[in-house]
Amino acid sequence: MSAEAANPGAHSRRRGRPRLDLRRLGHAALLGTPARHRLPDAIGHVADAHRAHHPDADLAPLHQAYVLAESSHRGQFRKSGEPYITHPLAVTLILAELGAETTTLTASLLHDTVEDTEVTLDQVQREFGAEVAYLVDGVTKLEKVDYGAAAEPETFRKMLVATGNDVRVMSIKLADRLHNMRTLGVMRPEKQVRIAHVTRDVLIPLAERLGVQALKTELEDLAFAILHPAEYERTRVLIADNTAAGAVLDEVAERFRTVLKDSGITAEVHIRPRHFLSVHRVSAKRGELRGTDFGRLLILVAEDADCYGVLGELHTCFTPVISEFKDFIAAPKFNLYQSLHTAVAGPDGAVAEVLIRTHQMHRVAEAGVIALGNPYSTAEGGAEPAEAADGERADPTRPGWLSRLLVWQEATPDSDAFWSSLRADLAQDREIAVFRADGGMLGLPAGATCVDAAYAQYGERAHACIGARVNGRLAALGTVLKDGDTVHLLRADDDARELSREAVSGPSPDWLDHARTPAARIAITAWLAAHPEGTDLPAAAPRGPVPVAVDRPAGANALVDLVGEDTDSGAVVRLAGCCTPVPPDAVTGFPVRGGVVTVHRQECPAVGRMRSLDRKPVPVRWGDATGCRVTLVAESFGRPRLLADLTDAIATEGAAIVSATVEPPSEQRVRHTYTLHLPDAAQLPSLMRAMRGIPGVYDVSRTQHPAAAG
Repeated sequence: MSAEAANPGAHSRRRGRPRLDLRRLGHAALLGTPARHRLPDAIGHVADAHRAHHPDADLAPLHQAYVLAESSHRGQFRKSGEPYITHPLAVTLILAELGAETTTLTASLLHDTVEDTEVTLDQVQREFGAEVAYLVDGVTKLEKVDYGAAAEPETFRKMLVATGNDVRVMSIKLADRLHNMRTLGVMRPEKQVRIAHVTRDVLIPLAERLGVQALKTELEDLAFAILHPAEYERTRVLIADNTAAGAVLDEVAERFRTVLKDSGITAEVHIRPRHFLSVHRVSAKRGELRGTDFGRLLILVAEDADCYGVLGELHTCFTPVISEFKDFIAAPKFNLYQSLHTAVAGPDGAVAEVLIRTHQMHRVAEAGVIALGNPYSTAEGGAEPAEAADGERADPTRPGWLSRLLVWQEATPDSDAFWSSLRADLAQDREIAVFRADGGMLGLPAGATCVDAAYAQYGERAHACIGARVNGRLAALGTVLKDGDTVHLLRADDDARELSREAVSGPSPDWLDHARTPAARIAITAWLAAHPEGTDLPAAAPRGPVPVAVDRPAGANALVDLVGEDTDSGAVVRLAGCCTPVPPDAVTGFPVRGGVVTVHRQECPAVGRMRSLDRKPVPVRWGDATGCRVTLVAESFGRPRLLADLTDAIATEGAAIVSATVEPPSEQRVRHTYTLHLPDAAQLPSLMRAMRGIPGVYDVSRTQHPAAAG
């Protein structure tokens, strides 16, 4: 295997300084405490990188932090055999090269001390101050002993909350994960896959949203190599077989330099090789690649106006591909990114992509919020940042998308639900920019609707929305938005005069059909659960203790008896969609409009809310169950007899297979979907445990929308 194949980040780093040899780091770390007032040899390179960005930086805190970190981690070793201190040193070097300020680097050196040594948070605060202590606490993991399986999602929840106050917390976490991913080869394969999944689903989208492209691209390549080894190897071979691509790009770059010099524009023209995942994506999009497809041309200038001057010269002297032009200077991306994007075609039809930006834009494009330094220094006198006119925080190191994410996570106390919602939210490509009527801008995922825009802009105040104007024309809230659309959301409290309407009390259930973002779905679901009277009015209590058949929504699977003294032999019983009760859950019912009784699990939050509204419950119980139908998804590594073993386990548990699908294997991973009929719903946990026990199966879960009962 080539060096690049063994180290997938190497290709991404060819355009930057080489990574320091960890053995040399370890040797320097083992030399012991340095003489008084002399910077330790082990962090000399960190100091050099730091001073390159901050020439007047005080290095004393770094000296002090290294001495504490080295002494507290002494005797600890990584799985690779290197002294543990090499890890915080490497993480700090990553941040130093990106231009992080001294406080961040100090906290980075100490980031594992509270978690893994006898050092306490109080000690860190006494010796280094409240800011450093806050950052160290923010990246300290929660103990599995205390939280069990919820430790990882709750740790990320804690980090996000801390990041909401100081974005440097996530900067340290991203650098920490990058170094861990670089050295992941010493872990067991299944642990590599688990860590790479979380990196892909959570850390990489966070790096993208914070604009830290230098970390994002290398993390992408490292995760790509682990999760899709065959596709990664094909891409590596493709790059290796196209060594002439560099010469082709050099020729284009030289032509650009000549044109710009002749026009009197001072500019630097650089070649940006695509990283592995980028080459893979371009290959999947364009098929056979030409030399210019293996990189892009980066043009750096001094002023914003020069960017447009360069654009004019290129479009005059070469054939522009107009569909590729995007202006992210006039309309920056939500993650602070600014550049002009264009592409020009050569005489042979080969297309060269071009990025045009100032030196400062380039620094922010590479390092994102890390390049902005200390968030506390952005507000005069250290005061809390002011609110902008559009409701977003004026401080760019505390972005609005993070504030909205923190709002919906507060409404999701359950760890599993939070973890699923977080990964779903971050998995959405934020490809479209939607302009607000007041001139602000919203970053939304492709496929987002006016409902999503409403909750992104107004939060819970979006409950009062009654319609929208998209590009000046009246539109329904379910209208799908496109990149560049201007949306004016109409709310009952201030825009009702624009539409004729009935009385508006809040969102209707069909809004959920149009909501694509977790923020919107969670807010709508919470409102509907808290206001059942919004769609169903209270009814008289039913009469007569007789069993009635359930009017089944998707997922209902048994009979329910009404057991009150005053019940009706015509009442219809529905299972609540908010908590989807199944036998043998403890349940209670509430009468709603039309003689319908809605059945909830007793621990459902909606039960407490309805009791607080003096809604009288109706006693209910499960009647004679006729069995239930459920759809399960099994995720597994491919191997011989896997399908037979799974079906045997299902049959042994007494379940009947109604239907089954097996998706084509992808990188030795297989997804099986089974719709099953169980004689008794109480068998479901046992069945899922039996399926998880099959060798090669690493997860079994219910589908989000269970199949209807048969």
